[in-house]
Amino acid sequence: MLQVTPSQPTTSYCNGKGWNQRSKIAFKIETQVVVYLLMRLLVCRFGRIGRLVLRAAMAKGVSVVAINDPFIDVNYMVSLCLHIWDSRDLYPIIPAMCPMVCCQVYMFKYDSTHGVYKGEVHEEGGMLVVDGQKIHVFQERSPASIPWGKVGAEYVVESTGVFTTIDKSKTHLESGAKKVVISAPSADAPMFVMGVNHQSYDSGMTVVSNASCTTNCLAPLAKVINDNFGIEEGLMTTVHATTATQKTVDGPSAKVSVALAALLVTISVPGSTEETCPPEVTCVDSCGVMAAVLARTSFPASTGAAKAVGKVIPELNGKLTGMAFRVPVPDVSVVDLTCRLAKEASYDDIKAAIKAASESDNWKGILGYTEDEVVSSDFLGDTRSSIFDAKAGISLTKKFVKLISWYDNEYGYSCRVIDLLKYMHSRDHA
Repeated sequence: MLQVTPSQPTTSYCNGKGWNQRSKIAFKIETQVVVYLLMRLLVCRFGRIGRLVLRAAMAKGVSVVAINDPFIDVNYMVSLCLHIWDSRDLYPIIPAMCPMVCCQVYMFKYDSTHGVYKGEVHEEGGMLVVDGQKIHVFQERSPASIPWGKVGAEYVVESTGVFTTIDKSKTHLESGAKKVVISAPSADAPMFVMGVNHQSYDSGMTVVSNASCTTNCLAPLAKVINDNFGIEEGLMTTVHATTATQKTVDGPSAKVSVALAALLVTISVPGSTEETCPPEVTCVDSCGVMAAVLARTSFPASTGAAKAVGKVIPELNGKLTGMAFRVPVPDVSVVDLTCRLAKEASYDDIKAAIKAASESDNWKGILGYTEDEVVSSDFLGDTRSSIFDAKAGISLTKKFVKLISWYDNEYGYSCRVIDLLKYMHSRDHA
């Protein structure tokens, strides 16, 4: 674990706009490191969210002791591999260790969307080492088979997208873990959104959900509006970035619209032929080695994010529902909340209420406010859950308004996973 003290300033790569610029906040981080040094976290599934949760954990002073991914070994995590647009779990099509591969990246260190991790990443003795922190790597398909207890892991981030119920996630507890945080909505586990209802967490809970990225954006906005003006009813639309459920080419899917090709190949990189690859490596022709970066299809999709707000804000239960549009961007989404207010309010009144909330202790680092002329890419790497766009919203009457809020659906959400874990740890060890 990296020790940070006032006399030993360090570099933080999580400064509200990601980790691309150096941030001089060693004193603020120092207390976090001391308090959470004994919090031992493990990540189940080193996919899109898993990797970004690890980045967020390193930035926020949380010790990660183990990673489990049945499909990726430690050499694959840190060895040279040909990388097909890592930003959406579109897996590399050439496995690691091909010396002739020209596009050489690290699965964790190099991220096509969020940039290069600025710390040190390497393999040592079969372990993943990040900034001097040694992390065990397991490849078990069943959570019950992962030796979490043997490595002293207390908290599991369940990011497979498969074990999203209490019964399924409890298998982590059978192998020694004490608490599980599901990085997705859950049908039966208690759901928490930081700033909204996290204080209702009870140390007796063993499996909880961090809800979805969209719920983490919508709920803070809905709570501020409801607390100040009341919400009688509302419809939400999230204009959402591409996700892993979308196809790179037309193919079968449970949802017809998702079956259509979502991505357009726009970047070509040199590849290797079978003659230049080792026999144990499956190679492809160079013409097929291209990075799928820019999507070409937008389509409507279902989402339970708005209804989930009713679980974290009970007084809004049954008052909100919504839908999604998947659009051709790799990251950063935006929520459109159109609602009928209980009390009359001018749009300026609404802006003032949200701005005041964003500056309060409860919402600091979670809810943002901007009056700048912004676009989606301006929020890439933003660590906040919801950034209200004051200039984008409109008001039809004093009781009928459309409100807009941006969110980095990847990294902002991953930061909230870590924040929830830190809060749980503080309550569990009070």
